[in-house]
Amino acid sequence: MADLRARALGRSRGGLTTKLHAVTDAKGRPVTLHLTAGQAHDGNTGLGLIGTLQAGQTLLADAGYDQNALREKLAACGAIAQIKPLARRNPTPAFDPKAYQRRNHIERFFSKVKQFRAIATRYEKHDDNFLNLIRLASIRILVARL
Repeated sequence: MADLRARALGRSRGGLTTKLHAVTDAKGRPVTLHLTAGQAHDGNTGLGLIGTLQAGQTLLADAGYDQNALREKLAACGAIAQIKPLARRNPTPAFDPKAYQRRNHIERFFSKVKQFRAIATRYEKHDDNFLNLIRLASIRILVARL
C-alpha cells in the first residue's frame, strides 16, 4: 500500500508557496518526496510519483489526485486506486471509505515533518536545499521510530 498526498508548506499570501508531494509505505515511512510550485496541479505531479508502485499495491490519495490518467496508469501497472472522487465526477469511480481511512499514516508523516521549524516556515529559499532539509527531517523521523 502507498499513500500519495500533497501538502502546502510555507507562506501562502504573496510569498513563497511550495507543495510537498510524498509517497509513503503503509507505515507512513517516506518512499518518494517531490516539490512543486504552489500553483501546480496535484494530479499532474501524481503521474510522476507512482513509479514505485507495483502490482497488487494500493494507492490511497486525496481528491486533488482524482484524474482518469492517474487511474489508468495505476491499472496498467496492476495497482489499485483508492482515490477520493471529486463531487462533480459522473460516473463516480469505485471508492472504499474504510480503506481511505488508512491515509492517516501519511497525515501523521506530514505532521511530524512540520514540527521542524526550518521546514514549516521555509527558511531555505532554494528548492534543492529545502528538499534536502525535508529528507534530513524524514531520516530523523525514521531513526526516532527504531
